[in-house]
Amino acid sequence: MKRIYISLMTIATLASCNIRANRTEQATSGKPDSVTTTTAQKQRPTKEQTPKSKGSPTDRTRVEKTLKELATMRKKLTEGEMILRVARLFIGKPYVAHTLDRNSSEKLVVNLDELDCTTYLENVVAMVLCIDRGLTTFDDFADMLTKIRYRGGKLSYENRLHYFHWWLTDNERMGFVEEISTPNPPFTAVQKLKINYMSQNQSAYDMLRNNPRRVSAIKALEDATNGTSVRYIPKQQLKNVALMRSVVHDGDLIALVTNKKNLDTTHLGIAVWHKDGLHLINASSLTKNGNAVVEPTETLYHYLMARPYNTGIRVARLILPNTGR
Repeated sequence: MKRIYISLMTIATLASCNIRANRTEQATSGKPDSVTTTTAQKQRPTKEQTPKSKGSPTDRTRVEKTLKELATMRKKLTEGEMILRVARLFIGKPYVAHTLDRNSSEKLVVNLDELDCTTYLENVVAMVLCIDRGLTTFDDFADMLTKIRYRGGKLSYENRLHYFHWWLTDNERMGFVEEISTPNPPFTAVQKLKINYMSQNQSAYDMLRNNPRRVSAIKALEDATNGTSVRYIPKQQLKNVALMRSVVHDGDLIALVTNKKNLDTTHLGIAVWHKDGLHLINASSLTKNGNAVVEPTETLYHYLMARPYNTGIRVARLILPNTGR
């Protein structure tokens, strides 16, 4: 599908994953935050709030066709089967970074043809949530994407959920996902968050560079998150397939935890079990994966063990009350 730029009405709000767009698979991935009252939320409306526009007829038709077809299958597929059905629609789409940052002001970007790990996950999640709730129009999809990408569903650069922890916390608060952090084992590891990557690397972000107001707002959100402790599965546990199968389900959302300075995670994807173990459907920046969305032959265990800076995984699960056989 073509890229669609949609600006939402009356909103100075929150967004999800800028860091992700600005980092590669090897470097970083942006995430959600647990802060409920933020500096950005208190700001007055800005120029970033623009009227909502309509997508092209072709794009609207494609999105609506998918939503309507799969909505009829809600009771025929399990939750995992539905998520994987949607996730696999994007296989082969090229990996492209920075698609959310091509505008001078924040706009809702709907781009189903060029994906990084974050925008891939968000598009899949938005589609699945629409399908589960019987929402079948393009506007429904755009509204859902806004809700999961921005803190409180309010559109602004400061509100975009740039870190995974931000994304997860806000979407859990909205009732869209739940974090899985038990039992122990395999959730034996604890990460104490220290996330200041964006504020300390502002020159790497077009929309932060030469904008001290935005930098200050982002830093306030980062600092409010710092010190939070979260549980995760250390990568060595992934070798225990029997235990892992009882905890991680097909279609779960996976974030790769990192020990890189000032980051929480570096990559995102969707869990899928093969005979040889757990795999990760993801938008990959790796040449060996064709720089595209891929369901790799390599297990997630082997992927992680080859990367010293990745220490394990966080797990989240979509809440789909209307889906399942």
